[in-house]
Amino acid sequence: MQIDRLLHYCDEAMETPPLDQWHPPLLGDMPLLIQADGQWLHDGRPFTRPKLVRLLASLLRQDPEGICLVTPDERWRIEVADCPFVIVDAGQHDDDWWLTTHYGDQIRLDQTHALQVTTTPEGDHVPQVPVRFGLAGRLSRNVYYQLVDVAETCQSVDGHCEVGLWSAGHWQVLGVMDPGEAP
Repeated sequence: MQIDRLLHYCDEAMETPPLDQWHPPLLGDMPLLIQADGQWLHDGRPFTRPKLVRLLASLLRQDPEGICLVTPDERWRIEVADCPFVIVDAGQHDDDWWLTTHYGDQIRLDQTHALQVTTTPEGDHVPQVPVRFGLAGRLSRNVYYQLVDVAETCQSVDGHCEVGLWSAGHWQVLGVMDPGEAP
């Protein structure tokens, strides 16, 4: 991947490239790791240039072979410990909740971008949300507790008590309690 050729775009307004229109061949594995906290490593060393990380993050998509960095000419599989995005901020505007990733992506919680409680590599059950191109963002601890502070409870059909909130007219589940745990 020709990073130098891509870097000149870093100073321009960043828009998400049309990755869904690019279909280059998979060239192999690149020694990149996105850790669960969102930090990028190359050959075990942290990236020190935030603009480069932001640029590379805009080139990520989920493919059948795994999570890949994609350009019009190249596609490289990378390793991701959990989700490639971390949700670092949440705010409510009218009846909608908006989430922000550590790369600046803005996501409205709605039917298309619904919270889903999944298991982290550490075994914890934490919500994630679809961001773009088949990739998800994991709620940071701060955002999770911010949303739990305003959450409601709702009895599910199977007798569990769901903790969640409404956004864009859709119930968003933050967690589930067993019948005996309900407040």
